[in-house]
Amino acid sequence: MTVAQRDIPRLPTWIALSAAVLVGILTAAQARVNGVLGARLDDGFVAAAISFGSGLVILVVLSLVIPSGRRGFLALVRGIRGRTIPWWMLAGGAAGALTVATQGLAVAIIGVSLFTVGVVAGQTVNGLVLDRVGYGPAGVVAVTVPRLVGGALALGAVTLALLGDGVRGIPIWMLVLPFLAGVGIAWQQATNGRLRQKVGTPLTATFVNFVGGTVLLVVAAALHTAIVGAPEALPAEPWVYLGGAIGVVYIFLSAAIVAQTGVLLLGLGAVVGQLLTSVLLDALWPAAASPGILQESLIVGVALTSVIVAAAPWHRLRRRR
Repeated sequence: MTVAQRDIPRLPTWIALSAAVLVGILTAAQARVNGVLGARLDDGFVAAAISFGSGLVILVVLSLVIPSGRRGFLALVRGIRGRTIPWWMLAGGAAGALTVATQGLAVAIIGVSLFTVGVVAGQTVNGLVLDRVGYGPAGVVAVTVPRLVGGALALGAVTLALLGDGVRGIPIWMLVLPFLAGVGIAWQQATNGRLRQKVGTPLTATFVNFVGGTVLLVVAAALHTAIVGAPEALPAEPWVYLGGAIGVVYIFLSAAIVAQTGVLLLGLGAVVGQLLTSVLLDALWPAAASPGILQESLIVGVALTSVIVAAAPWHRLRRRR
């Protein structure tokens, strides 16, 4: 156990799970913001680069101003030089880049709900795998029957979202990309959590994530612009540029709590926040492929049940009997 691990206070389960739900709320909000920016620019790659780039600027300032940020950066440099921090711990930004690019490319067309259920499927499947192999900072997390049932219910919510006429005519890549983004998010959360243990602060882990993601997205945007041309004008509404700031907050939270929740439980908590928020956002700003409100309410109910089943302390309940 590292010094950083010993210094991390143990949070009550309900607080850690509440933070996981907040991660999901912010993820859905970011998806809507980046989706609108991508639609206004008619270029999801440029929208993603703007979102990640603005988040990086915020993190540079915070890392310079906050003492823990400066200490974390020094620990990062020492770890890289001493090879105690392997290269793959620095690669979490690749998953973040995929997620933000998918938001900019697809959300304006398929809606937040369909984007979210695809992400849910990827997070659930990969969260189970990563917990079982012990990839996350919590080490090997037993894949118990309640956790399997919770994961199955989450996938059931995804299946419900794909029923009906809503997805007809939607390009298959728009449905596949959110799933791949969800797989990447689960891996990103585990990777950032392990990096946080090495550097002692989630701020530095988040900073590394945004550096890598910004580089990838700027290159992708430059190549795309060279092929199809630059957007004609930038939107005037300030709120469409908040995606980067929102991403800073939820990636920071993910890195801070994943060691206490495990990858799967963090993902399931985030699922609840994502689905609740996506129902609200799609009700206010419907998309062409958005399911109806009754179907979305049923999806949320199944997802909530999945988290209750996976998170409840069943072993304690059995002991009381």
